[in-house]
Order: sequence, then structure tokens, then C-alpha cells
Amino acid sequence: MSELIYLDYAATTPVDPDVARAMSECLASDAELGNASSVTHAFGRRAHARIEAARAQVAALIGAQPRDIVFTSGATESNNLAILGTARANADRGRHIVTSRIEHKAVLDPCKRLEKEGFSVTYVMPEVEALRAALRSDTVLVSIMHVNNETGVIQDIAAIGAVCRERGIAFHCDAAQSADRLPIDVRALPVDFLSFTAHKLYGPKGIGALYIRRESRPSLQAVSFGGGQERGLRPGTSPTHQIVGFGLACEISAARREVEQTRLSQLSSQLWEGLRALEGVHLNGETAARVPGIVNVSFEGVEGESLVMGLTSLAVSTGAACSSASGDASYVLRALGRDTQLAQSSLRFSLGRGTSDRDVERAIALVKLEVERLRAVSPASRLGPVPSARSPGDVESDSLSPITRQYFERLPGAGVIDGRVGEAGSVSQEAWVRFHLAFEGGTVKAARFQAYGCPHTLAVAAWLTEQLPGCRDVPGEPADWARALSVPTAKLGRLLIVEDALRASFSP
Repeated sequence: MSELIYLDYAATTPVDPDVARAMSECLASDAELGNASSVTHAFGRRAHARIEAARAQVAALIGAQPRDIVFTSGATESNNLAILGTARANADRGRHIVTSRIEHKAVLDPCKRLEKEGFSVTYVMPEVEALRAALRSDTVLVSIMHVNNETGVIQDIAAIGAVCRERGIAFHCDAAQSADRLPIDVRALPVDFLSFTAHKLYGPKGIGALYIRRESRPSLQAVSFGGGQERGLRPGTSPTHQIVGFGLACEISAARREVEQTRLSQLSSQLWEGLRALEGVHLNGETAARVPGIVNVSFEGVEGESLVMGLTSLAVSTGAACSSASGDASYVLRALGRDTQLAQSSLRFSLGRGTSDRDVERAIALVKLEVERLRAVSPASRLGPVPSARSPGDVESDSLSPITRQYFERLPGAGVIDGRVGEAGSVSQEAWVRFHLAFEGGTVKAARFQAYGCPHTLAVAAWLTEQLPGCRDVPGEPADWARALSVPTAKLGRLLIVEDALRASFSP
């Protein structure tokens, strides 16, 4: 198996070795077994002291005071607490919220929840004037991310926050992707609530924080209830080892950020310069300010799932990791104006501390190879048709494409060849298949295919070309092919397109 190259740091980062050691010591030491809420004995007081020291480290990363930090399970919970807690606490003043179309699902889904509760949500592009125009007299909250998780584009949260401050509207910012990449000082930013998480900055998964501006605390209510920990806003026994790891990760991030971002900027430029050598590639967010380390590229003429599945030695994302399982085209790229095909065929490369020059060069080579392979097999490629009613000896081999020439090289001594082509589908249908069949006396002598589609579409088309020689009719039906190749039920519609193309190729 080839060495796997990890370029998905925007989804999650590995735990820094020093952070892992600190957490391990915390877990292994008998002196650390106390519950931080049990301050009546030394064990509890020690755990409480460790947590408060870590709280100071976390606060320092964003220029906050320790008392302004509430620990949560991660940015998703922080976003939920800020959005649901602010909206519900201020429902008597107004029931209108403004957010952007390109937010993470951890913001959009709480907003959808509030719509079910009778709130009104306006979705805009994260631009100052668009946001200003969307504000109403009953607006109680604006939520705009700092750095987009798919494109790395930086939003002007200082200007957006200033507009909110002018109108007396609470402003929440999801800073999950910026806390390790950009300097943040909440003393200078007009932000009321700011979410971030440990696992995006080389800390452990399962721990995050919400910054709450002191003056904004009365306008926030809890959304879960229990023992009253974290100033009554996030009840539950504090995970000392995770908080300790989070604190150290923040301290390391602050110390390394400037040097690391300079290095990642150079690697990002190197990656894009290598990929742009391919025709038909687009850098998403190219004209906007972006953080180093996130490079989102769309590729013309290839299907996204097939591209990712073909990159077996490369760990990249087709979108936000939390939502990529849906297989849908990125709603972020669609909102930015990319058509469905380009949005669906995008790759997000996110670089990090472990990324080397060699990793970038290897990634460029792998992507080029796979994009060229998929484009070559696509019906859109320039592969000339199979000649009809000719003998191999009658064909000038130099006039044929390489793949068509292989047809006749595979048929030594063949008689008159009847070449037929059948196709079905389109790029907009997410499956486009073309079969080229060479018949002799009504029997298939050789077959090849071209296809654009998901890995299952390509696999079934390839498998059928192996079954076709010797056949006088279509071998089986889509249900048979699905069973033979374990095609998921959700992909059966694609196989109907394969069947239509194959039946068309059997027609004289």
C-alpha cells in the first residue's frame, strides 16, 4: 500500500505530542483523579486548579479574560449555545436572526431549529452591505463565521461586528477555522460570542470553548441543565485531561502561529501552481482574502466521488467533513456561484504542521494522474468513434484514436466488423455512459466504454465490457449487475442509464 498523505487538517488535526503527553500524565496520575466540583478536598481542588490554568491559556489565545471562557464539547456545541441561547433569551424583544448562506451546518442547523420555533431567519452572503440591508427592528442575533471551512475565505468580522454594535444586536462568530490561523483579539473586535475548538489546533477532540463578552452574559440562557458547572451554561463533570490538553494546544498555537502560517502560505502557493497546470481547474475564493493552508479547487470534466475514490493515497475532502457523507454538491460553492458539476467536483486540500514539500509534490502528481484518467474515459473526451462496416485491414491505423485502434488489434483475422455506439445520460444527470461495440455476425467481438459518473457507474460499465464479448444481447439487467458488484440501492438509478446506453449500442 502506498504511503498515505494527510491533507485534511481543516477537518481535524493530529494531537500535538506535547499535548498528548500532558493529557496522558493527567489521566495516569492518582493525584489527578479528583472532580473539579469537589473542592472540599485536595483532589478536587487540584483538578479545579488545573482547569483554571488551562482556561487562562485558552483565553490568552484570543485576548480574552479567563472568566469569559466557557468550556463545551466543541465548536458545534458552542455554536448551539450561542445561537439557541441568545435567540430564546431575547424572544420577547424580537424573533429575527441573520446568518450567511455559507456557514457550517453547526450554525445553519440551529437556525433551522429556531425557524421551527417561530423565529425568522434571513440568509445572506457574508458581506457588510448585504448584512446591513437584512437587519430589522426585531433582529436579535447575527451569526457570521470568521473563516470559511471549505474555501478558507476570511470574512470581515470587524466591520460586520461594528454594524451589529451600532444597532445593539448581538454578534456571534464561529472561529473554528481561524483560531489557529489568524491572530484574534476579542478586546478589539466587536464580538459578543466566539466559538472555537481544540481539535482544529492540534488538541484533543471533544473539547471546545465559547467566549462570552461580559456585558453580553445576561442576554444568553442555558440550553442544557444539570450541576451548574461553567457558570451554569454548560453543566456536567469537567473533563480535566481534555481541558488541560486544550489549554496547552492553545499555548503552542500562539507561539508557533506566525512562522507556521508563513510556511503554509508557501506550500499552498506551490500546490496551486502545480494543479493549475491542468486545463479546466478553478481556485475557489481566488479573488478573496484567504487563510494559508486551505486550497479548494474545482475540476472540469470529472465526477467528484470518482475523483476522491481514485485518490487512494491522498486524504482530502470534497467539502465539510461533517456533511460530506451526503454526497451532495457543496452548498457553499453553489452559493459562491459554481455550477453543480464544478461544485460537486471540488477538492479541499488543507495543509498543516505535518505537511512537507514532498507531500505537496506527490499530491500534485496523484491528482494530475487521476484527473487525466477520468477525463480520458469520459464521453466528453476526444476519442474517435468505432468505424462501422469495415474490416481491420481496410482501416488506416494512423487515423484512429489509440483506444479505437486497440479494438482492431484485438481482432486478428476478423471478417467484416459492424461498429455500433450507444449512449445515455448527461453530466447534469450525474451519469453519462457511452458503449462502443464491435459486432461480427450479430455477436459482440469486442467492447469498450466511456463514462462520467460515480465509482459504481464506472465499475459496472467496465465490468459489462468484460462480459459482452460473445453476447448477442444485453447480459442481464441492472438488478443483476447491482448484486454482482454490491452497488448500493441509492445508485440503482445510475445503472438504468448504463442499461439505456448498452441497449442503444445493440440497436442496428
